[in-house]
Amino acid sequence: MTKIDKYEMLAKQIDALLMGESNKTALLANAAAAIHNEMKFFWTGFYLVDGEELVLGPFQGSVACYRIKKGRGVCGTAWQEDKTIVVPDVEQFPGHIACSSLSRSEIVVPLRGADGKVTGVLDIDSDQLATFDETDAEWLEKIVKIIENKI
Repeated sequence: MTKIDKYEMLAKQIDALLMGESNKTALLANAAAAIHNEMKFFWTGFYLVDGEELVLGPFQGSVACYRIKKGRGVCGTAWQEDKTIVVPDVEQFPGHIACSSLSRSEIVVPLRGADGKVTGVLDIDSDQLATFDETDAEWLEKIVKIIENKI
């Protein structure tokens, strides 16, 4: 099964999984679990905007940083720049926040509210270098759109 095949199935699964629930925490928790388990990522979760910080939300994986300031690390930068960021080697990203020393590559996708403003980010880490590419970015953005439409 190709990566695209996995993402196509995952997108359908998440769309069905989130149907009928209105609680944001519950929706994000199951979305994180589905993405994490289906794609076998090292860490998968959401950080949610709270003032000028991102605060840890539902996730799957090892313990994580509680708060990230706007513009700091990959998550804070994706929030500030309002764009998906793919990092092949986290050691090469200026200001990377190492919540886990095992994290080697990362992708962060902004989550937007109905007004188009960033309300959080989907953060995914891998314990391998160069795990994420444009295919991941494209499909994770599609999955985030599904999630945005449910919350």
